[in-house]
Amino acid sequence: MEHATHAPFAADGQHHPSKFHIFVQIAMILAAITGVEIVLVYLPLAKWLIIGSLAVLSLVKFLLVIFYFMHLKWDKAFCTVLFFIGLILGGGTLWALLLLFSAESSLPPVDEISSLITLYAHNLA
Repeated sequence: MEHATHAPFAADGQHHPSKFHIFVQIAMILAAITGVEIVLVYLPLAKWLIIGSLAVLSLVKFLLVIFYFMHLKWDKAFCTVLFFIGLILGGGTLWALLLLFSAESSLPPVDEISSLITLYAHNLA
């Protein structure tokens, strides 16, 4: 009787690492990437290079986490598709809200602000 805790052996006799070993390796890779990110921030490089590098490293970390720690790698492809549909919808909503609240038309006019300040100062006196 075999126990599930032992590392599985393939039919060809090769030893394959267990999920625990894969998780530890991924955690070490994530820690190394985080260290690179911290060092990268303090290097005297161009801002576009630092921000671009941080974005790429964050994307790599995100993909490692969702595929290994969220088990998308071992799930059905349908679950991955559902995850990315939700991610796209959430990202689109965030993008639309950022554009909506950064539009100049959503800001109050300067005349209205100055009249409110005057009214507030008059009420205090």
